[in-house]
Amino acid sequence: MERGRSKGPQHRTVTALADALRLAGAEREQLVGLAREGRLRDHWTRPTGLCELPRSVDDFTGRAAELAWISELMRAESAPGAAGVGLVTGSAGLGKTTLTVRAAHVLRTDFPDGVYFLDLFGMSPRPLPAEEALSLLLRALGRAEQQMESDLEGRASSYRSLLRERRALIVLDNAASEEQVRPLLPGGGAGKALVTSRRLLAGLEGVHRLGLGPLPTLEAADLLTGILKERGASDDGQAVRQLAQLCGGLPLALRIAGNRLVSRPAWNAADLAARLTNEERRLDQLSAGDLKIATAFGLSYEQLAGSTRRVFRRLAVVPGHSFDAALAAVAGGTSTEGAWDVLDELVDLGLLQDSASGRYRFHDLVRLFARDRLREEEPESEREAVTLTLTEWLLRTATSAGRWSEPSPGLASQEEADHWLRVNVDNWMGALRHLSGAGRHAAVLDCAEAMHWFSSRWMHGPHWHELFTLGSEAAAALGDPARQAKQVNGLAWVHLVPRQDLEATLRYTAQAMELATRSGATVQIALAEHNAAGALRRLGRLDEAIAAETRAAEAFKAGGEIDPYSQCLGSLGSCLRDAGRHTEALEQYLELLALLDDDRSGMTASVVVFTRPIVLARIGECLGLLGQRPEGITKLTEAIDLMERTQLPAQQALALQTLATLLAEEDRIGESRQAYARAAQVFEAVGDAEASSRCLDLANAAP
Repeated sequence: MERGRSKGPQHRTVTALADALRLAGAEREQLVGLAREGRLRDHWTRPTGLCELPRSVDDFTGRAAELAWISELMRAESAPGAAGVGLVTGSAGLGKTTLTVRAAHVLRTDFPDGVYFLDLFGMSPRPLPAEEALSLLLRALGRAEQQMESDLEGRASSYRSLLRERRALIVLDNAASEEQVRPLLPGGGAGKALVTSRRLLAGLEGVHRLGLGPLPTLEAADLLTGILKERGASDDGQAVRQLAQLCGGLPLALRIAGNRLVSRPAWNAADLAARLTNEERRLDQLSAGDLKIATAFGLSYEQLAGSTRRVFRRLAVVPGHSFDAALAAVAGGTSTEGAWDVLDELVDLGLLQDSASGRYRFHDLVRLFARDRLREEEPESEREAVTLTLTEWLLRTATSAGRWSEPSPGLASQEEADHWLRVNVDNWMGALRHLSGAGRHAAVLDCAEAMHWFSSRWMHGPHWHELFTLGSEAAAALGDPARQAKQVNGLAWVHLVPRQDLEATLRYTAQAMELATRSGATVQIALAEHNAAGALRRLGRLDEAIAAETRAAEAFKAGGEIDPYSQCLGSLGSCLRDAGRHTEALEQYLELLALLDDDRSGMTASVVVFTRPIVLARIGECLGLLGQRPEGITKLTEAIDLMERTQLPAQQALALQTLATLLAEEDRIGESRQAYARAAQVFEAVGDAEASSRCLDLANAAP
């Protein structure tokens, strides 16, 4: 009453006063009666103070687009019979409540009949029942408890009737389910509602949805900076940005980190960042008083069934950043169909993020939480068994997919195998590292050998050096110099093509030659000659290059190794081209094309598909050098289309650059610029920024 929140005292207070004053008889009855009248007036007329909106934080940062979305939705006129309801969803720690409270404060003047807030305790073991929620909201709106209906439907109807004529905003925070929140939504008219939930509440109809994600790094750093302003100390900007990244853009984690620094003036941002760098301790460090990031995740985890919890925590052993239902099924020890159901539930609760491609990923901090749960809830023997099962499955699948001609289960074509290897590269490379450390040398070597041709298709992949190094170490551990020579030849190729370190290439080819000679591996001797020829050609030592490539071609042909023999023919053509012997180079390329067209050649189909567009591009280039530019343009155009279809971006960029040059020489300037612009895009996609910039300058050059 002193605070102005009530005009009438509670009955128990009046009784206590009457006892203390020793009132009896008529005096006592008069006091009790007057108090009862005050309470009745209070129920009918007072601004109750129930469901009062919490305060907003002063250092609120970012979310400008989301605030604008909410403001526009809440201020817009609803269609007749429709209610303006916004649903804000997202995982724990994303700041859903903070955002909606901020928006509600901004919108106060637009809702003269009141802004009301109600926590529905959606993550509690006992969420607030809809009947009790309606009772609280009706009382807040001025309805006396004696006037309330006893059943849910009746209360909901009265509630909708009140909101129809009142311009009020209802904020329903932390909703548990559609069943809980549906009776609490306006039925149309002036009243509006904002709902937050960790669940997607996909069953709610006629609501406008806003899914929150982590803050971008710059906004996250700005939020930290705002929290730290009261410290009066200057924290290094780089350290603040590192902290923001380690917190994964989660506002709750950022708030905890900021509060820890504010409460410990002797610390600085770099100190805390150093502590958070240790993944094993990161979640423990993200706690400040009663704020704990692990507790926030734990509330969602407790909502899961036991079988779903098991899959969730075991997904922490997946080595890469993303996974699909098939991999989740292996990790969780369930069927693919069962994995789909589990993944849907985890996405619904915000414990996983999904994408249109059917792949799922953890937020970094949620992954650490899952790892902690796995460590706490399953014995070490079980954890090791799950890890071994998963990594062995990954390596078997990668090995089979890498061979192309032996499709693995579920990978029925070269295209599917290629796609699987690319999207799962973090996973199977992680498995390769794990099994290498576990001494599973035979499996590691098999996988590395299977990637021989695939590495040429994805030559700018950043992991080939590590793969062939692990393969070489596995072969050495197995005491097999012939297979080790093959892996060292792989390292020579890595330095020849993606890295373009020619002297390193020659060192590796010498090592491969020594291993191959010692073990009598003639194929690897020829491969070392082939790789050395590539380096010698680029170093301008063309006579040596032609001699080495010729020896390699003869050795492969004599041994019946038609696939590498075909590659030697192409490389020999490149040596002749660089030597200015364009007619001989063209003849060499045409000989290779005839081999590709010969169904009886014995070449592997996938190698034919890979090689054909490259040869066509070389023929086009030679025709241009011989002055037959129109014919060269035709061949290059055909090659570029094939490269697009077979996913050979590095070769495609070079072919586009050559095409642009020939078009310019034919005075087809507009087409030339288009080709340069397209080449710039492809060079950028494969990570060659210098070539991309050069082509872009040529595309934009003045006539």
